[in-house]
Order: sequence, then C-alpha cells, then structure tokens
Amino acid sequence: MPAQGTKVPVQRGEQLLDAAVRYAEERHWDVCPGTWLETVDGAERCSCGDTGCASPGAHPTGPDWVGHATGSGVAARRMWTEQPKASILLPTGRAFDAIDVPESAGFLALARMERMNLPLGPVTRTPGRRMFFLVLPGAAARTEELVRKLGWRPSTIDLVGHGDGHCVTAPPTRVGGHGAVQWARRPTAANRWLPGVEEVISPLAYACARETADARARLS
Repeated sequence: MPAQGTKVPVQRGEQLLDAAVRYAEERHWDVCPGTWLETVDGAERCSCGDTGCASPGAHPTGPDWVGHATGSGVAARRMWTEQPKASILLPTGRAFDAIDVPESAGFLALARMERMNLPLGPVTRTPGRRMFFLVLPGAAARTEELVRKLGWRPSTIDLVGHGDGHCVTAPPTRVGGHGAVQWARRPTAANRWLPGVEEVISPLAYACARETADARARLS
C-alpha cells in the first residue's frame, strides 16, 4: 500500500471537489469551502457581492466560516457537490500553522533551505505573490519572539505567522483574474511530517530582511 499523501501532487486540471476530498482523505487536513467566482454581466465577480473584493472568489464566506471546516472526505464531497466552484480554504492552527512571506523572499529561502538540507513541508504560492510555508501548529504564537531574537521585527520584514482563526487558500483555487494558487513545494510522503517553526524561521527571516533591504535600496 502506498504511503499516505503520495497521491496529493496530482493538480493539473484537477477539479476543486477532487482536490478538497484528497486533502481531507490523504493528508488529514480540515477543508472549508470559501467564496467563489460568478459571472455577472459578462464579468467575473466574487460571490460575496463586493465589486471591490480584494481576493475575489478566494476568502471565507462569513465570520462563522471555521465552524464549517471538516476533515471528512465524505462531508467535503457533499459540500463541493453543492457548490463546485467554492474555493478551498485550509484552516491554520489545526494540522498546521503557516508562515507567510513575499514570493521573492520565499524562493530565496527555499533555495537556501534546500542547500542546507533543512526539513521542509508543503509550500503554497498565491497569485498575490505570497508564499505560505506549512509548519507544525503553534508556530504563529512563537513567530514574533523568534524573529526578534534574530534581530528583526516581523512587521518590518513582511513576515507573518498564521494560526487559529486564519486559513491558507489551497490549490487549485483561482483568485479572480489574477490566476490560481499553486504548490511551490507539493505535499508528498516525504514532507508529510512538518518541520517546527524553529527549523525554518532563520532562513525565512533572513530572506525577508534581505528582500526588504534590497527594496529600500532600489527606492533610494
């Protein structure tokens, strides 16, 4: 029998329903249906009704969204059968937390961590040019302290930890006309066991600080 999680990488052309069920059944992640895209007068709009929505078709449906999350593949299939276009949200603070960094810093950190043979979990890449590194739960509460010990403040280097009450938008969710969320590092059997935040925070913070400094230099 193949190890759990080995089938998750199938993404190209995959339907949202199939992906949501696979996350629940193969990775044991809770999934929650979010908003979706609707065509109104020939234009795509978010189901929330806000014409100026910052994340069209890819955000929670309301303040009680966490209560609709499920780890059941059967329940996920029912939810996405009822609304096949719903985005896939993965609540943080349960199976994992997420460290959110700019895409440029994320790729820099990935390259460095691979050279150092550091343990890595799955990493998402959004059309908004952000990357989310999945780590063991509890990371969000420790992120600020750990970054400060390294000599920086998370807010000044654009590094954010997401835990209870937050979520990660999962592939293959499409965000308005901006494109689809993708895996920068796919879930596999090899990265089923997530790293702790202390194992990845140094290269992530370093990369964010370097990108922040470079951006300031370009403006000067």
